[in-house]
Amino acid sequence: MNPPVVRCISECFVKPHSVSEESKHPYYLTPWDLAMISVEYVQKGLLFAKPRDKDQEDLMKNILERLKQSLSLALVHFYPLTGRLVTKKEENQNPPCYYVFVDCNNSPGAKLVHATAVDMTVSDVVFPTYVPLVVRYFFDLDGAINHGSNPLLSIQVTELVDGVFIGCSMNHAIVDGTSFGHFFNALSEIFQGDENNVRKISRLPMLKKWFPNGHVPLISLPFTHQDDQSITKSEAPQLLERIFHFSEESIAKIEAKANWESNTTKISSFQSLSAFLWRSITKARGFHSDRITNCKLAIDNRSRLEPTLSKDFFGNLYQTVKAVATAGELLEHNLGWAAWKLHQAEVNHTDKSVHEFVNDWVRSHFVYQLGQLFNSSSVMIGNSPRFNNYGNEFGLGKALTLRSGSGNKLDGKVTLYQGRESEGSMDLEVCLPAHSMHDLESDEEFMSFVSSSIA
Repeated sequence: MNPPVVRCISECFVKPHSVSEESKHPYYLTPWDLAMISVEYVQKGLLFAKPRDKDQEDLMKNILERLKQSLSLALVHFYPLTGRLVTKKEENQNPPCYYVFVDCNNSPGAKLVHATAVDMTVSDVVFPTYVPLVVRYFFDLDGAINHGSNPLLSIQVTELVDGVFIGCSMNHAIVDGTSFGHFFNALSEIFQGDENNVRKISRLPMLKKWFPNGHVPLISLPFTHQDDQSITKSEAPQLLERIFHFSEESIAKIEAKANWESNTTKISSFQSLSAFLWRSITKARGFHSDRITNCKLAIDNRSRLEPTLSKDFFGNLYQTVKAVATAGELLEHNLGWAAWKLHQAEVNHTDKSVHEFVNDWVRSHFVYQLGQLFNSSSVMIGNSPRFNNYGNEFGLGKALTLRSGSGNKLDGKVTLYQGRESEGSMDLEVCLPAHSMHDLESDEEFMSFVSSSIA
């Protein structure tokens, strides 16, 4: 049997419904943004069931037309997503410097794609043990890196036999997970809103950039030629990707166990679950006892600054913190020991840490490479179950499940999502080589906490 084929039917570009004065000026990037220019796009999407009582042709026509209108209105508020990255060369410096900013004036806008997955059903996405490779083609800009001339935002609507997948690809040098979720929620809010009042959204993005001294300087990139090899794309690894579902009750048990073993009440469910994954994946990898391992957590800086920044701040404002141990130490000690190390790493990440990162970056610019963020000894915990994914509806009711594209996935990447049935449950997207994945699946302790592997 031939694998499913995703075929593009049409594509167009969408501009804001109205143009603000601010959008006519360059939109400059901060150190957090610029550090992300060599990684790949953020790609998240939702799978919906088609209503059986509606004409399918009219259904798709209506969704696409309303989505186009809603996108045009949403872009009024999130205008940087309509632009393109521009690299400017300053010849009067030796060696020449290259600056990157967003230009919204000379851009066709955000991209909207209509595609079809030939002969593919909802069951083909939901029920396989491992996420099918074809899912990566539900997203436009598959494999694209942030530093380029591609659209900063592309939405692909893929029609299945009995479902619709809406996949959003957004440049990671423009947004982090918080800002990605903010935009997707606003787009859905406009789509679902009263047609007489669709221009209003409940949470306006805060587009003014944050910098310690209140002024965002034009910062050069850390290379002396536009084609410098420090901006590279990683080779796609051979990984299995599986969704493990943890119920609210399972997570509560893990949290209670971690706190009891540490004789504290301070360890969060996020820290407990992350420690549980760190130990389980390390065991599945079969490391020698002296192998150094680490667990990295993606941390939002908005709430750690003093004074705090609004969650509506638009852009990148996250860093990673980590705990380190040998494989022997990690597995000889209990869950509470590992969870406390992660708790300390997170608690110690303060306003001072944020400012130190910025100052260090300004003194010595760098860009992240995936190989530096991930290695075969690391577990990287990203995203957040607090993001309201299932609140996004586009005339199709509540989504059946959430899936992501191929961007930024390497050995040991774990992405946390809100569970569908309750706010306290979580879906964990785990990426591992086949031998490590099979050993994880054979771990009775790990699987005893998994409520279901189908999300």
